[in-house]
Parts: sequence; structure tokens; C-alpha cells
Amino acid sequence: MEPISLRVREVIVKHKQAGKSGQEIAQWLMIHKQTVSRVWQQHLTTGNITPKPKNSGRKPKITPDTMEKILLKIEQQPDITINGLIDEFNLQVSEAALSKRLKKAGLTYKKRLSIQKTKNDPM
Repeated sequence: MEPISLRVREVIVKHKQAGKSGQEIAQWLMIHKQTVSRVWQQHLTTGNITPKPKNSGRKPKITPDTMEKILLKIEQQPDITINGLIDEFNLQVSEAALSKRLKKAGLTYKKRLSIQKTKNDPM
């Protein structure tokens, strides 16, 4: 969700300073009352009304650099297991997490039969 514009923030502060209620401002600007309250509170505590920087979440446990190394290792040793990769690179992730990342990279594990069976072949 995009932060509200600086212009709208200025309008909120101007009207709050003029004595308007948060509910009135919210209805007039067609925004949520809580948004008005947050902008006003930010203005009171910091004196600044610019949007706060967005937190992009937690850091990935498998960095792009490590992922390149993993893909190179798979290219060199195609029969390596997921557990083998976790041990090799000392990763602190689950098998499922690494499997998901490998699938995103276009690698999947599919068991292939060495001999194709036909419908009439007995097992």
C-alpha cells in the first residue's frame, strides 16, 4: 500500500491545527480516521510529516551470492541431495525452504526410470 502524499499530510496538519476533528478530516479527505491520527501523532512527536521508510522485511537466509554457488555446485554435481547442499554450504534453512528456492530457479527433482514400462509389462 502506498503512503499518502505529502500534500494530503500537509492538509491534515493544517486542519488539525485549525481545530478540526480527525473524523471530520477523514470524511472530507475520504481516508481512514486512523491515518489522520497517525499523521497528526507523527507531526506532534517529530515535527516531520514525511512518510516513514518502508521496511522491506527480513533478510533472506539464502543470499543471491550463496544461491549462485549452490546452482554452480548442482551443475558440477547433479546428483547432490538437498541435505548435501545444506551441509555443504552450512545453511540454516529447512529442506522445504531450499527446495522452494531451487524450484524458483527452475530446478526440480524428478525420478526417472531407466527402462520405460509398457502397459503389458509385468512388474
